[in-house]
Amino acid sequence: MKRIIAAAAFTGAALLAACAVTEPEPELPSGRALFMENCAACHGAGGRGDGPLAAGLPRAPADLTQLRPAGEPFPMVHVMSYIDGYFRQDDPAQVMPEYSQLFTGPTLYVDTSDGILTPTPHPLVALSDYLETLQEG
Repeated sequence: MKRIIAAAAFTGAALLAACAVTEPEPELPSGRALFMENCAACHGAGGRGDGPLAAGLPRAPADLTQLRPAGEPFPMVHVMSYIDGYFRQDDPAQVMPEYSQLFTGPTLYVDTSDGILTPTPHPLVALSDYLETLQEG
């Protein structure tokens, strides 16, 4: 009798899991869409720091096409940390907003180069991936 109850409970759980899987996942914004919506006004559509709001800022926006040092891999972790606000918390002259509250949502596990997989918000990863595509040289 216990086996039948366990089997019925398992079947019910499997049925619930199957129902959950059939629901479509919400579509997550692409890195390009996130960039155009949140970054292009200052950094420009091409990421060169020449957006329509750039001239009115007290400090020129970074040229995001030059984030990868020559011959080096793209500094994904550093870029994500900068966007998130981690590396610039104590800079009073900072004009770029902190995006830690905006770029949230489902997480991906990212190897932060120390072999440890770190849960990271999908939008932050998507934006960083897009910035990597803008790199020149």
